[in-house]
Amino acid sequence: MRAGSLDGNIVPFPSSRVLQQVGFERAELQRILDLYGRMVAAGEWRDYAMNFTREFASFSAFRRTADVPQMRLEKRPELRQRQGIWALFGEQGQVLKRGHELAGVLAPLERRLLKVVSG
Repeated sequence: MRAGSLDGNIVPFPSSRVLQQVGFERAELQRILDLYGRMVAAGEWRDYAMNFTREFASFSAFRRTADVPQMRLEKRPELRQRQGIWALFGEQGQVLKRGHELAGVLAPLERRLLKVVSG
């Protein structure tokens, strides 16, 4: 084979069927990490984890590294037309808040932070 010949060296173009993973946009992640930093400063959280799959992206905050998450925030784009893209879960997995806007879903945590700081 000569140099430059494509015989037998054709590489298929990546399929459009490749499934993408869900992630956080820069502004969303900035808002989440800002809250996380304030909760760390208040002594409420010490660790976090993020998980990215094809169906959802999640952010979990932990009181201690070995604990179950104190809260879990999920972004599920497929729920955009229904109950909302965002969901906030508590320690036992109960849904604390759902909604279309991140700020509204984070509101219960923001209120709790105000109680921790003032109390």
